[in-house]
Amino acid sequence: MHLSPPRRPLIEAALGQRPLDLAIDNLRIVNVYTGQVEDGSLGILNGRIVTLDAAGLEAVERFDGGGRYAVPGFIDSHVHLDSSLVTPENLAELIVPRGTTVMLADPMESANVGGYEGLQALLGMREQLPYHLMIEVSSRVPTAPGLETTGGELGVEAVREILKWPHCISLGELDPSKVLGLRDEYLAKVEAAHELGKIANGHAAGLAGRELEAYVCGGLSDDHECVDYEEAFARLRLGLPIFVREGSTERNLVPIITGVVASGIDTRHMMFCTDDKHPDDILEEGHIDFMINRAIELGLPPITAIQMATINAAVHFRVDHMLGSLSPGRWADVVLMDSLERVEPTHVFFKGQLVAQDGKMVIDLPPGEYPEWFRHTVTVTRGKQAADFAIKAPNGSSAKVRVIELYPDQIINEIGQATLQVVDGCVMPDPEQDVLKLAVVERYGKNGNIGLAFVKGFGLKRGALASSVAHDHHNIIVVGTNDEDMAACVRAIEEMQGGLAIAADGELLGALPLPLGGLMSDKPVREVIAELNRITAISHELGGSLPAPFMTISFISLPTVPELGLTDKGLVDVRQHALISGFLE
Repeated sequence: MHLSPPRRPLIEAALGQRPLDLAIDNLRIVNVYTGQVEDGSLGILNGRIVTLDAAGLEAVERFDGGGRYAVPGFIDSHVHLDSSLVTPENLAELIVPRGTTVMLADPMESANVGGYEGLQALLGMREQLPYHLMIEVSSRVPTAPGLETTGGELGVEAVREILKWPHCISLGELDPSKVLGLRDEYLAKVEAAHELGKIANGHAAGLAGRELEAYVCGGLSDDHECVDYEEAFARLRLGLPIFVREGSTERNLVPIITGVVASGIDTRHMMFCTDDKHPDDILEEGHIDFMINRAIELGLPPITAIQMATINAAVHFRVDHMLGSLSPGRWADVVLMDSLERVEPTHVFFKGQLVAQDGKMVIDLPPGEYPEWFRHTVTVTRGKQAADFAIKAPNGSSAKVRVIELYPDQIINEIGQATLQVVDGCVMPDPEQDVLKLAVVERYGKNGNIGLAFVKGFGLKRGALASSVAHDHHNIIVVGTNDEDMAACVRAIEEMQGGLAIAADGELLGALPLPLGGLMSDKPVREVIAELNRITAISHELGGSLPAPFMTISFISLPTVPELGLTDKGLVDVRQHALISGFLE
């Protein structure tokens, strides 16, 4: 006895041999394969499209599209959704009404906190979400072995096993040090993905010339680290597709798309991604819809921008048989809107169900369920006292130090230097120079390490701010004008079991608890946004100049993005992949 294949009912419905579940009539369908707009009616059965001409077919339910344009649901090609500060189910409230129905996520944040179990904890609600959550399997957990302390690890065999999960579509981003350093463990992970017919995502920050060519030889399939058009073109000409990124602090869209429009270059191998975007920015600006609209404003044809947000990504990830177009057999993820010149979704269907209308969800979101251990991941053994942050000077009344200098609107940084005063044998920060103290406090209760350095670009004149979201190890990172306020922030974060904190004059002024892995809140998304806005405003009252200081601070510790990173083990020269002294001779 043979079971009926799931595709058989679709064939029967397309032939008119069984009624459709839903027909969405009176549409102007954007065909992302041909680049044309066609009048039509979408016929849907079992959550999939079966026809573009359902006008004469029987349907259980009919929906009048009102002559609106119909486009496929938008795809975020690369995102760390566990650094959005909210849970995957609550994130839906922000992204789905804006037309995003596919999130291609590298969950390395939860994996670095809890390893394999952390990954499972984050993904426990995946099947109940009103969007497709597909996984780019984290390739570097930890990101910098030997240079940082993490809560979990994913070795070759674990990655190989996770890649077999049907909803895992690629190997997650792999930074240059692993490839150019000929690290067999990571090259084996790339081969494991290729053996399963899946791609390996890239992370080619700062590469050019022969190094970039060598990196592409490593089997990587794309890059989301381009900061301008020149970098994007250099990659495209080597067969390395591009994810144009626009997150909270990584603002790459304008320079790249401006160059694309000026050059008239082929965009088939270009996609959109957010990488890391805080919920307040999504609420205020938008998500992938914001990127489409911005690209159109810069001169990109509307259908070209929509293709970058849909079919280009689906083809690249080899899932275009399921996603990325309004075509027979694909999931019925349909976005309706009144204009192509300005993307403003009026209705969003996910697998044939109306899930959002006029900017709001019209279905109930599933309640989150997470294991209890995932709420208790912060144990601080050092860092709760001011004395823990002292930087002893070699000698003299002043010291010349290396400084991490922030680069506006990017996660990359530059190597700077400063001469700082020494008081009682300790090097002092200097808010007048905008040179503040930076620390990374180990938070897994393993060794009590504290990495110390200096940073320029925050603008704080008083106080300190801290976060347990610190890529990619997610220890506690804190920046401040004085040691007392830095310690106050760390104490608050341990008490909350993760979160964001800001203090001044020894007093905690504000905090956002993130108890799920020290990364996320399960509170309603608008409550999270309100508190994030409040503590951001406090940072500005203390002299802070950054629009998203808590997103910025979360990247300073990253030991894979040039030039410098800071981990609990010390200052890292990213290009040399080695610990270096914070002092200059």
